[in-house]
Amino acid sequence: MTRHPTNSLALPDGRRASGRSWRALAVLLVLAAAAAVSGCDRGAKAAAPPSGPVEVGVVTLEPTPVTLTRDLPGRTSAFRVAEVRARVNGIVLKRLFAEGSEVKEGQPLFLIDPAPYRATLEAAKAQLARSEAQLANNRLVAQRYAELVADNAVSRQEHDSAMAALKASEADVAAGRAAVESAQINVGYTSVRSPVSGRIGRSAVTEGAYVQQSQATLLATVQQLDTVYVDVTQSSVEVLRLRRDLEDGRLQKVGRDQARVKLFTEDGREYPVAGTLQFTDVTVDPSTGSVALRALFPNPRRDLMPGMFVRARLEEGVNPEALLVPQQAVSRDQKGLPFALVVGPDRKVERRQLVTDRAIGDAWLVTSGVKRGEQIIVDGLQKVRPGAEVKPVAAGVPKQAAR
Repeated sequence: MTRHPTNSLALPDGRRASGRSWRALAVLLVLAAAAAVSGCDRGAKAAAPPSGPVEVGVVTLEPTPVTLTRDLPGRTSAFRVAEVRARVNGIVLKRLFAEGSEVKEGQPLFLIDPAPYRATLEAAKAQLARSEAQLANNRLVAQRYAELVADNAVSRQEHDSAMAALKASEADVAAGRAAVESAQINVGYTSVRSPVSGRIGRSAVTEGAYVQQSQATLLATVQQLDTVYVDVTQSSVEVLRLRRDLEDGRLQKVGRDQARVKLFTEDGREYPVAGTLQFTDVTVDPSTGSVALRALFPNPRRDLMPGMFVRARLEEGVNPEALLVPQQAVSRDQKGLPFALVVGPDRKVERRQLVTDRAIGDAWLVTSGVKRGEQIIVDGLQKVRPGAEVKPVAAGVPKQAAR
């Protein structure tokens, strides 16, 4: 007779469980599975993100007047540079100044041997005296002949000769006086004086050196440093753009006076005294395409020395309706072009391509891409994408206050 298998379950120790035990074990397995599924559902519900728009911090764009500046590299130069040169030939007898000191206009600097020029002056004076004596004699003769010719005591020819001799004597006296003045000038040139007030450099000659008038031997250089020039260059394209913006009204002049200029020295420090822009050259350098500008700066403490490399900050004008976008709100695409995320009227994120002019503090001056009253996202940029709906709040304001 054939035996049918009964409902049984093999236990771990190899024994066979009865039908009742098998049913109890099955019930326990079902309950465990249900508990596991319930736990997973609770975990999934706990991990689910909150529903609703993402909250982002925004800044509302409002026009503000901004003074636009431009930093340009430049060099300093002395207000006046006077090269002291020999104007007569001779031996240098003395140097009458301390190298590197301040000298005044007209102060004696060198003494050239004056002996030969004094002798020439004395000879010119003697010749002048002889000419003046001859002039006095010829004047008396001319007067006497004028009286005699009226009485026909002398001929007309003799009278005319006396008058001619008088005029020649007058010319000799004039030439003699000129010779004396020239000799006096040469004697004065033997005492070499400073043409301007300023600081004198090192001496180019020493005592005993022979200097020449024909070669205009350099003796020393005096530079006036109480005021200095700063020469900078600016691209001709920028000059044309600036003029066009002023003409179109996008920029306003800072004032009626000359434009103010700030200066930064080689170590990055701001020079404490502001300068003024003197002029802009009318010629473009063909090799660089730039235009030269010159500013004037007071230098009472002589902190600025000729030849220093500096940066000049020029005030170009005032933009009365500048739109400033915080730099943290501006990103760059793969091509390096700037863009920003804007909250549209429907509270959806829009991507705007921007045109930036320059950085002003911690913001960009934007000339295209956004307009007045629009909300720029500055906080929460990583949580949103174009087209997403967001909840804008004022950046930097606590959420409780914003609500």
